[in-house]
Amino acid sequence: MTLTKINMIKKIGEEMELGKKTATESVEQLMEIIKSTLASGEDVMISGFGKFCVVQKNKRKGRNPSTGDDMMLDARTRVNFKCSGRLRDRINKGK
Repeated sequence: MTLTKINMIKKIGEEMELGKKTATESVEQLMEIIKSTLASGEDVMISGFGKFCVVQKNKRKGRNPSTGDDMMLDARTRVNFKCSGRLRDRINKGK
């Protein structure tokens, strides 16, 4: 099952004994801080969880999968995530 923002709000509200409104505002504020930091080109590192890195992709040659025609893909900015060693160990613990 995928953890959605709604589920996250419910869990935080239950764990911290917060009302739905307070939990929602907390999650929304956290997401806004992360989004604005990434939009400004800075990385976000959360200890014990991982690092969100802003990466510049150059203009490159691509292919239209429908027609097979060559095309140029525009330069773009994307976000990579690299999990921490502790998170990786926790995920792989059962394997």
